[in-house]
Amino acid sequence: MANSKFEYVKSFEQNSILLPNTYLVIRIDGRGFHNLCAKYEFQKPNDRRALDLMNAAAIEVMGEFPDIRLAYGVSDEFSFVLGQSSTLFGRRESKILTTVVSTFTSYYIHLWQSHFPEKPLSGPLPSFDGRIVQYPTLENIRDYLSWRQVDCHINNLYNTAFWSLQHQGGLNAVQAEETLKVTI
Repeated sequence: MANSKFEYVKSFEQNSILLPNTYLVIRIDGRGFHNLCAKYEFQKPNDRRALDLMNAAAIEVMGEFPDIRLAYGVSDEFSFVLGQSSTLFGRRESKILTTVVSTFTSYYIHLWQSHFPEKPLSGPLPSFDGRIVQYPTLENIRDYLSWRQVDCHINNLYNTAFWSLQHQGGLNAVQAEETLKVTI
């Protein structure tokens, strides 16, 4: 950076360094994907093209960040696990988070046309938010992934029933939701 009288403003920046010797989970989540699914007419309950696109973007992210040991995705969400010894970006939280989320988003948009050739993207473009959670043990990682898997199962079961009631059962969305309320 140029040595100027304005360089002092850099002193206001704060770097949050993530704890050493902890597993890092970066969980990204699609922003406003309910509207995106409607706009591009995703097949319900699961659009194979949309799931393949998420997986393709995650594969590219894993290729760019070898510190990522594992990725798990469901719907419009992906979790990336970094090992305890990762020193990616000096473990600076904002640098890791913004780079992984923006890389995922970039690949999602870049690969869109190969998965949805008949539906070109238009604004507002897909975007993702994210968070990083630190876990001290492998058992915590296992429990985290179990939590995500259970959440996936419950949501998928509900969505499959919800859309089946509409597509095969002839119910509207309100009727399908009312029917499912009494099953819990």
